[in-house]
Amino acid sequence: MKKLYLIAAILITVSISLISTKTFAGNEQRIGSNGASELLINPWARSSGWGDANVACVGGLEAMHQNIAGLAFTPKTEFAFTNTQWLGGADVVINSGGFAAKVGETGVLGVSVMNMNWGDIEITTADLPEGGIGTFSPTYNVIGLGYAREFSNSIYGGITVKMLNQNIFNVSSSGFAIDAGIQYVTGLGRDKAGNRNRDNFRFGITMKNVGTTMKYSGDGMSFTGFSENGTSMTIEHRSQEFELPSLIKIGISYHFKLAPKIDEVREEVYSDHNLIVAANFTSNSFTKDQYHIGLEYGFKHYLFLRGGFIYEDGIFDVATRATALTGPTAGLTLQVPINKEKKSVIAVDYSYRFTNPFGGIHTFGARITLGGEASDKGSSRL
Repeated sequence: MKKLYLIAAILITVSISLISTKTFAGNEQRIGSNGASELLINPWARSSGWGDANVACVGGLEAMHQNIAGLAFTPKTEFAFTNTQWLGGADVVINSGGFAAKVGETGVLGVSVMNMNWGDIEITTADLPEGGIGTFSPTYNVIGLGYAREFSNSIYGGITVKMLNQNIFNVSSSGFAIDAGIQYVTGLGRDKAGNRNRDNFRFGITMKNVGTTMKYSGDGMSFTGFSENGTSMTIEHRSQEFELPSLIKIGISYHFKLAPKIDEVREEVYSDHNLIVAANFTSNSFTKDQYHIGLEYGFKHYLFLRGGFIYEDGIFDVATRATALTGPTAGLTLQVPINKEKKSVIAVDYSYRFTNPFGGIHTFGARITLGGEASDKGSSRL
């Protein structure tokens, strides 16, 4: 009976994803007609370092952006914070943080916060086009509450509810969105220990940013006018509603244990050198579809090196490119144990995304994982 429920959950998720793709499927003519594009930005260093390719194998707190199902791989408790210098030279800063904690035997609850800030901008008016009357600071905020759980040794799923707020001086907009995802550990892939650790090949699917329409309101949408008889009146403009940038990601990954060794006590295969190859396809509603490919090399549990590429139609030609990102990405992680008995670690993450124009995108992060090693079924095992 339990397997029937799991199969039903997969079928429902896939069906909703296919229906959403058909319903919200966009084309190049719709580029720029949506809003809340901050939902498309990955603020995390690990996953962005290898081109957002790890939909099938992401684990821990970062899964709240990539694929909420991966949150189920959080060992016990995880805290993380990142700072992103978005499009170097544009003075746009993104701060993101959150925590995840085990709830019961198989569930994990996570909270994430993302803040996007453009710094101080001079206030100008029709009468004072040069400014000199103060500044304002636009901010975008995304708060997510997610839950994921392990349904079996092979199937993991989760859901996230996100609250959105955009504030531009005296105009604001709010809404909410839902993410849902599943990761499946296929059990395929033999190693030198026979059938042990047959969890090398993984599959993932996630549906993101499905929610309400949004529109702007506030004092900035009104102005004072005069009627024909000279009576003063307040006139308010009505903002056009806009949709959220919904999308679907489908991905696969394969884990290689280089120079594997056999742990006879734990009856499993391990290696000091590990390589993960991952790829996924993103179907966007309002922008071009994308293809992601990435690699992650791990030395023991101390050093991780990453590289990736995000391809979309026309990206190699500046005349046809619809984004400042040119495709290549790179990143690394250094981590050390802080309590060997409890298997807790502290890590520093970094990623770089190439852009043209601007000076690239730098993301710096720090995280603390308490109470045990992350599951080997999730990427970037601790």
